[in-house]
Amino acid sequence: MTEEGNPWQTLRSKEVYDNPWIRVVENQVIHPAGSEGIYGVVHFKNLATGVVPLDEDNNTWLVGQYRYPLEQYSWEIPEGGGEKGSDPLHAVQRELKEETGITAKEWTLIQVMHLSNSVSDEAAYLYVARDLAFGAAAPEESEELALRKVPFPEVLRMVLEGEITDAMTVTAILRVAMLLGKECV
Repeated sequence: MTEEGNPWQTLRSKEVYDNPWIRVVENQVIHPAGSEGIYGVVHFKNLATGVVPLDEDNNTWLVGQYRYPLEQYSWEIPEGGGEKGSDPLHAVQRELKEETGITAKEWTLIQVMHLSNSVSDEAAYLYVARDLAFGAAAPEESEELALRKVPFPEVLRMVLEGEITDAMTVTAILRVAMLLGKECV
């Protein structure tokens, strides 16, 4: 097999679930080894975005909330989404302001990633924001959020010790640590 080749054969597909955020498709397939089977794929209708806001002293802000699928509380970078085909920068700017009240003059895309490519097509765009201004947060009605200012070395420790497990947060914090180098510790 080559990197470009697709060893899977799709025999037929059927939609088994659809809502405003996701569509689940069950595919009847022939596996690369030649046997028949099924493969379920979750198609996300939006793109995911996340941002590490950093002030001049390398403090950042985490958003805390209860995550229903995990049945546990989670501290994360400000995250959200936008329509596929839209500019992810506009979506992440909106989410940062909604969740934290923070706006920024400087934005840098630091990572594009697929969050769980064995079962979904969800893509995430991660940014770092600098030159911050502070205002009032206005979270969505369905969100109950806590906001926490954290020195960057502390949030890096939280990631490295497994206190933070959210994939976008882990990736973004590690990328920012690489970009900051010795400045972050």
